[in-house]
Amino acid sequence: MAVSDISLTAGMRNNLLALQKTATQLSSTQDRLSSGKRVNTALDNPTNFFAAAAHMDRASDLNDRKDGMSEAVQTIKNADNGIKAITSLIQAAKGLASSASATSDTLSQVTYESQFLQIKSQITTLASDSGYRGTNLLTDGTLAIEFAPKAGDAKLTVAGFKADAVDLGITSVVNWAVAGNPASALSYMDTALTTLRTKSSTLASNLSVITTRQEFTD
Repeated sequence: MAVSDISLTAGMRNNLLALQKTATQLSSTQDRLSSGKRVNTALDNPTNFFAAAAHMDRASDLNDRKDGMSEAVQTIKNADNGIKAITSLIQAAKGLASSASATSDTLSQVTYESQFLQIKSQITTLASDSGYRGTNLLTDGTLAIEFAPKAGDAKLTVAGFKADAVDLGITSVVNWAVAGNPASALSYMDTALTTLRTKSSTLASNLSVITTRQEFTD
């Protein structure tokens, strides 16, 4: 006998429909229990479903922004650590220039200059090593941080600068055996230190803005 030949009484049909409805309700309840949501599909409640989806999208966007802010914080911290290290090297170089100025011994002056050139090389290396995940604010890199879910609504751009020895100007005077050259080198290094202090202050201000927005987003 074919399946199509089976006939159901009205009572049997009602029982079958009731069982199907119960199975559907049970499945829906299990979905809610497993997901923790009252509404899982647009069929449950279209208005609530799409409202919840919009909130979920916004939360996801904000999480992405928080990740971006965390990356920006680390990038700025790396740059600031680089500035501090370069500052220490310049201070050491100033000591060498002062010693060269204080002596008339040509051999000593040449020795001091040789040591200075080694420090100069380290300054440039430090600047190039102060980046984070491809962004280096000490090699003129730029950092763009988005704060709002929609791109462009709230944004901060952090501009970097060149912190290598050449761009800081501390190699402008060479041949320290020539009278007056070590003193001139000292002047250029003082200017470089002023530049680094100014840039460090700007980075600190930007870092404060980002950390404040992080707390606000939390």
